[in-house]
Amino acid sequence: MVRKWFIFVIFLLISGGVMADCEIKGIQLMGKVQFVDSFPDFKIQYVDSFPDIKVKMVDSFPDKCGLWQKVDSFPDFKVQVVESFPDLKVQLVDSFPGMD
Repeated sequence: MVRKWFIFVIFLLISGGVMADCEIKGIQLMGKVQFVDSFPDFKIQYVDSFPDIKVKMVDSFPDKCGLWQKVDSFPDFKVQVVESFPDLKVQLVDSFPGMD
């Protein structure tokens, strides 16, 4: 059992998977986000069920997990919206943002 857990943790670290502390590829999933068509920090797909993270778009103070503020310059991270093979599945919500 310990070996399976160890292999799972190593897989997540190597793949840059979503971690329990609200980050992916070493980037916190909160703050100012810029939507781009190329060269993103990671790719997202919008879903209605089974998301990796629930996101609430805000106008100010994106200081908690799942709170994102859309900006055109000086982002904390850049994302590209895709239809398949995302790094992260996102559900837009009006309340209770974050990771389960």
